[in-house]
Amino acid sequence: MHPSQRFIAAVLALALALPPAGADELPELGDVASNDLSLGTEKKIGQQIMHEIRWREPSYLDDADIEAYLNQLGNRLAAVSNDPGFGFYFFTINDPNINAFAMPGGYIGVHTGLIISAQTESELAGVLGHEISHVTQRHIARQVFQSKQIGMASMVAMGLALLAARSSGQMAGAAIATTQAGAISAQLAFSRDFEREADRQGFDILRKAGFDVRGMGVFFERLQKSVRLYENNATAYLRTHPLSGERLTDMQNREQGVPYHQVADSVDFQLVRAKLRAMQGTPGDAVKDLEKLLRERKFASEPAIRFGLAFALYRNRDWLGAEREIDSIRRLKVYAPMLEHLRADIRLAQGDVSGGLKVYRDAMVRYPLNQGLLYGYGAALSGARRYDESLRFAEAQLGNMPDDVRFHKLRAESYAGLGKKGMQHRALAEVFILQGQTAGAVEQLQLAQKAGDANFFEMSSIDARLREMKQRLTDELKEKRNW
Repeated sequence: MHPSQRFIAAVLALALALPPAGADELPELGDVASNDLSLGTEKKIGQQIMHEIRWREPSYLDDADIEAYLNQLGNRLAAVSNDPGFGFYFFTINDPNINAFAMPGGYIGVHTGLIISAQTESELAGVLGHEISHVTQRHIARQVFQSKQIGMASMVAMGLALLAARSSGQMAGAAIATTQAGAISAQLAFSRDFEREADRQGFDILRKAGFDVRGMGVFFERLQKSVRLYENNATAYLRTHPLSGERLTDMQNREQGVPYHQVADSVDFQLVRAKLRAMQGTPGDAVKDLEKLLRERKFASEPAIRFGLAFALYRNRDWLGAEREIDSIRRLKVYAPMLEHLRADIRLAQGDVSGGLKVYRDAMVRYPLNQGLLYGYGAALSGARRYDESLRFAEAQLGNMPDDVRFHKLRAESYAGLGKKGMQHRALAEVFILQGQTAGAVEQLQLAQKAGDANFFEMSSIDARLREMKQRLTDELKEKRNW
């Protein structure tokens, strides 16, 4: 079993366990969500599992361009949902299997295989809308957390144990047993009622967000047709989201009541799919694959396939070839943050630091909120050893985004480059705090105290933060004893 498949099974086993009651008339199940689990507690559980994904899951894809696109799309959908107050975060798992999954607290994972297989942006939006609905309707809370026999420690412990189940479904089952999670079992499917409700809510989200409502049904129908032997060869998504003919009929009936209007895909959707394709296999194989598609004109978007080829050439260290493809895209009058990000990195790779930084600065004027450009520019400053500038840039961004882990890391790198050990450890402590590692933060702050190079005001800040983190660690230990 692929590492990410094992992890998906772990998360879903955590999230989907107790059989729900039947509902012939399909009530608004989310309206009667569990009273045993507050929104805040569910969010905290989701955060802890998300921390583990970032720390331990090798298939977690840390790519700012793809993450920025997914969150832009996902939050456009979540904005028209009946979100009870979670807020949503969308992330990518580098796995060719077609799958997506919702975790407690509004964390939604998307496989790269799903993004590549979606033929339109409305199809991808349909799947995300469906997953958002599982969260907003409190399906996870209803199926798992309303059991009073299961404490919060058991829930998180089971998630961590399953995360370590690396070989087979049998090992995952053993991991569940060792967590003493009571009645929890490794059931990997939402109930039929929950699936139908998520279809209905997801359809409304798709319509309100301005996408083609047929995208959801078309995607699910294509998935079903691709599977000849359902039980043995079903995709990961169909195994965890059982699809019946009745569900497809319901989707098609709802579609008939909405006038048809074609919705064009965004440029970013096409570019992200092309980038993911260019990331597959060796750089040389990716170049050959994309060159063949371009030569045979087997593509839906010429700018996108050229962008994919440019990224593959960049991976293959063919800087001039990559730059030629970017220039070809610009001649097609297509502009996007991802294109400028790659263009800047190509310049930097050729040793043109001033040219690369200028591309970044010009692009940030046009796209001031794009995370890929912001992170790329900060990394470029640090990579060029312009640590005073990278530190000022990181601190300016943290003024707007105080919980951004990447900019705290950039701050730590900048202090290290400037030889300021005390403040380097102070900045690293914030990284640990944001990743849920309070004990690690305490250790970093103690190292900051011992560094001996902080001035009076910096030392005062270090001392105050250390007292705060020691108290938090004490409170966390007390809280865990009460779970």
